[in-house]
Amino acid sequence: MSRHLPIVAVTPFPAAAAHELKDAQLRANLGRATRTIRDKRARVVAEVPDWEELRERAARTKDEVLDRLPELLARFERAAAAAGASVHHAADAAAANAIVAELVRAQGADRVVKIKSMATQEIGLNEALAEAGITAIETDLAELIVQLADDTPSHILVPAIHYNRSQIREIFAARMPGFSAESDEPAVLAGAAREYLRRTFLSAEVAVCGANFAVAETGSLVIVESEGNGRMCLTLPGTLIAVVGVEKLLPRMADLGDFLRLLPRSSTGERMNPYTSVFTGVTPDDGPRRLHIVLLDNGRTKTAQDPVGRAALRCIRCSACLNVCPVYERTGGHAYGSVYPGPIGAILSPQLTGQDAGANSSLPFASTLCGACYDVCPVKIDIPEILVHLRQTGPKPAAERAAMATLSWVMRDRRRWRGALRAARTGAVPLRALTRRRGGTLRRAPWPVSAWTAHRDAPLPPPESFRDWWRRTHAE
Repeated sequence: MSRHLPIVAVTPFPAAAAHELKDAQLRANLGRATRTIRDKRARVVAEVPDWEELRERAARTKDEVLDRLPELLARFERAAAAAGASVHHAADAAAANAIVAELVRAQGADRVVKIKSMATQEIGLNEALAEAGITAIETDLAELIVQLADDTPSHILVPAIHYNRSQIREIFAARMPGFSAESDEPAVLAGAAREYLRRTFLSAEVAVCGANFAVAETGSLVIVESEGNGRMCLTLPGTLIAVVGVEKLLPRMADLGDFLRLLPRSSTGERMNPYTSVFTGVTPDDGPRRLHIVLLDNGRTKTAQDPVGRAALRCIRCSACLNVCPVYERTGGHAYGSVYPGPIGAILSPQLTGQDAGANSSLPFASTLCGACYDVCPVKIDIPEILVHLRQTGPKPAAERAAMATLSWVMRDRRRWRGALRAARTGAVPLRALTRRRGGTLRRAPWPVSAWTAHRDAPLPPPESFRDWWRRTHAE
């Protein structure tokens, strides 16, 4: 059951996907869960008459953030500091992990409770804290399931989506202290987790969270959740450490309303989140006595400079694109080998950690380019456009570079191109009779054409070129 995956995968997506496709139970779990979420989302989105206007406004707001990022970061820091928070800047994952570990040690603590956070997963915070002798305990139910299973999340919103309830009961029985239930009823499992976490909350001295949004105007952080466990982390411990990606900024508090309408509908198919926490600095005798905010870059500033790829930073982590993606539904999140799986991960991970890092170069090809992800994205990220962009700008195999260079040389000269076409037509003559019943296409071919025919048919060159046909039919 263990899946220790690195922050940057080393197994290319095609090989990882082939392995995951063999797991019939995984496909059944994913298919059932994503269909349920898709149907709920479609119903609640249909209730909003100005849905497209909301999407347009949200996209413009996020683009404004990227255009004004240094200014808005400075404004947020001033407002947060004025409210009693301490603001730290982390250029990369190592810096962020070091800051958090030092802050925890400063409180004399050897464990922390955590709210579900993609940013802390991105930087591998739990592993870094473990190396520093600090235990991180996930309090989101799905994250807790994954942690107890010694696994990694496979979905942005529902990390344990690849498990069914029987599998979850087995995990609890094996790894959760005090669990003895024989039933796999969801209420029983949730109750057991509640009892386990309650003891943890009451003894925790330090909590770690992320943020869904950070408001530059007021220095406020916003966290939305469905269970309420996060709010326990925000109120009980004396020290709260928030790790926040710089792209999570919103310029004004007035902007928040649009996103609080878009996010729950897009993510869980709910009209509003059961728990929405907005907090600014520290307040005497109310909540944490110390608030530290770690503003994380980790490749975001560089990504924002790409005129095409920067749109990926609009993402509000709703996971709507995962739930409609035919590739994700069949392979699951582990095949991507990325903290951010699915279509958004295929464009975000290569940009944040490098297109030539590990298996990142294969992720932009983990898509059918059907466009369903763009249709459901609440902030109108044109994921197919960015996928094509990354395919064009990413590293290429040596054989492909050599083939393209040769083709470029041939096509630059009219005589060379005509000669190549004649040679191709002559070489295809013996194959025409064999492929006539298949419309003149090859289903199998030797290397190097096999790289094409392994996934699609290869058309044979036409018997004559357009120029030859024109001369033959229009000769005076």
